Amino acid sequence: MRSQETYKKYTGLGVAITTPFKNGKVDFHNLERLLHHKIDNGVDYIVALGSTGEGNLLSEKEQKEILKFVVEQVDKRVPVVAGNLSDIYTSDVIDKIAEFDLTGLDSLMISAPSYVKPPQEGMYQHFMAIAEESPLPIIIYNVPGRTRSNLEWQTSTRLAKDSDVFIGLKEAAGDLIQTIHITKNKPKDFFVASGDDELALAMMANGVEGLISVIGNAYPAETKQMIDLALKDNYKEAVKYQHELFSIYHWIYNEGNPAGIKAACELLGFGSKEVRLPLMPLSQVSYDQLDEGMKYIAPRFDVL
Repeated sequence: MRSQETYKKYTGLGVAITTPFKNGKVDFHNLERLLHHKIDNGVDYIVALGSTGEGNLLSEKEQKEILKFVVEQVDKRVPVVAGNLSDIYTSDVIDKIAEFDLTGLDSLMISAPSYVKPPQEGMYQHFMAIAEESPLPIIIYNVPGRTRSNLEWQTSTRLAKDSDVFIGLKEAAGDLIQTIHITKNKPKDFFVASGDDELALAMMANGVEGLISVIGNAYPAETKQMIDLALKDNYKEAVKYQHELFSIYHWIYNEGNPAGIKAACELLGFGSKEVRLPLMPLSQVSYDQLDEGMKYIAPRFDVL
């Protein structure tokens, strides 16, 4: 499945899109607006049902409805990645993939099992078993801050070399040295995307091919420009965008994701900051600080 074509499709900016709520229900009206907002501002692909999309806090019925809706709204304009088919038990992941309607999706994003903290060989076998059954390409997601298990560089590059079902890696360990080992040892047609907005430029300067962004929900045009400049090795100009966005990074993440980015979207007119328990909406103190920080980011788009 992996090829230069898939490599090019996922080089650049992906956005892990939020799932807006209204009175506890999925707000499909604002989900539609958010999707068009991203695509109209040039993002390269969409990730639905990730942790930013509160995928684990949605019922299976809601997950299926959202995936179908996103595929219909995107209408093949950019690739769509399904980001919440992960689970602790390997067989459960395989069963979930089999029972979901994957029509119109371009790839799956699968994270390491959470909570159980498996050894590296266990994670290798977990991913390989899923790859053998998956009808779609897989993007590996390493996010030890959530799973409490770091997929070490030897394991991620081993997976990439042993199966072409694995087309890329979202690397969110926050470890630049690990990133360098990955980019040095990975296959050339296997892409690596930063999973951290703050570290994206530093990682790209060391061989990473793009970013799967949270902040791109609110500022897709600015984030896209920053990533495109970095892909052209124009870091001097790219850093200007990062410095501008840095005025809100702390307030986007200080009370957890997606509370901050949902508040930013509300301030921009895209639905409400509502999240699902056990998450909590951004506090008023942080909300006010975020609002103040957003004033330093020059508007480059019209809210639809």
